[in-house]
Amino acid sequence: MKNKNYYAILMAGGVGSRFWPISTSAFPKQFHDMLGTGDTLIQKTFSRLSNLIPKENIFILTNEKYNDLVLEQLPEVTQRQVVLEPEMRNTAPCILYASLKIQKENPDAVMIVAPSDHWIENEESFVSNVQTAFNFCQQNDALMTLGIPPTFPNTGYGYIETNKGDTNEIKKVLQFREKPNYETAKQFISQGNFLWNAGIFMWSAKSVIAAFQKHQPTLFNLFQKGISTYNTDAEDDFIQNNYAKSENISIDYAILENAKNVYVSKATFDWNDLGTWGSLYDKLDKDNNNNAIVNASVLAQDAKGNMIRSQKGKLVVIDGLQDYIIVDKQDVLLIYPKSKEQDIKQIVTKVKENFNTNLT
Repeated sequence: MKNKNYYAILMAGGVGSRFWPISTSAFPKQFHDMLGTGDTLIQKTFSRLSNLIPKENIFILTNEKYNDLVLEQLPEVTQRQVVLEPEMRNTAPCILYASLKIQKENPDAVMIVAPSDHWIENEESFVSNVQTAFNFCQQNDALMTLGIPPTFPNTGYGYIETNKGDTNEIKKVLQFREKPNYETAKQFISQGNFLWNAGIFMWSAKSVIAAFQKHQPTLFNLFQKGISTYNTDAEDDFIQNNYAKSENISIDYAILENAKNVYVSKATFDWNDLGTWGSLYDKLDKDNNNNAIVNASVLAQDAKGNMIRSQKGKLVVIDGLQDYIIVDKQDVLLIYPKSKEQDIKQIVTKVKENFNTNLT
């Protein structure tokens, strides 16, 4: 019997534009089977969380235009569990809104806030790490995060710094550090007291709401005004009229960088944020020439280190390409150097400007 006080907030509102042309604003990456496993990323995440959390206590936070996609891909979910943002306002407003809803339903709730589009291997370790955090958050006024042991000086992640001498399993966070340059990232790793910030958080509803009240009183007051409407038929009207007034701010800036009761424990599972085609390439099996292939039937000659994806069963012939992203999707063909994968976001903007299209 799963603990009825355990809840999850699944973040599923992003667009994932670095995965264009597969991920578009109409159909973002969390709703795609990016790994070719038969399950979409949001389905895999929901399944993973339901190992610990009652399915009816898993809330999905998303933009209102993805409501039908969520319900279609997660048939066990009811409309009560889909928390809709009428405007995109970063992570702090939607987490506060969902937390107030959950606290009204269950004042004893402890919750995990997790992205819907990350790749996690070793689900037993994941469940064990979250259970440890829940136990701590039930007994302490704590905001907790899971830190990933860094394997190389990654400049694409934020870092979490702890005290060097702290040998506890759950450590006090000294400070959050912004995405560093390569030299700084190397220093972080050599010091040994830094972890990657995976954006996975655990806390009691009581603790996180108190933190908003203390550190973001304007935001807190905006959403607190609607408390009588939450979980009733009047909620939608209140949110439609008020949500856009909230500040566009992340949970990191709004709360975690200001609060003094933030703790971290080291994750023992393998993790990847699946933020780019290159990060997906890293996680897929490769052929003899280190090509990673999803769905396609590939004949590759003098072609190495490529990320290749097409519609199922499409024959793709490649000769002479090395370290490229090759993605074929109906009306779009992308052939792009892996070394420039971060620029795909800008390419999407240029496509919008140059072509009157709904392909982005």
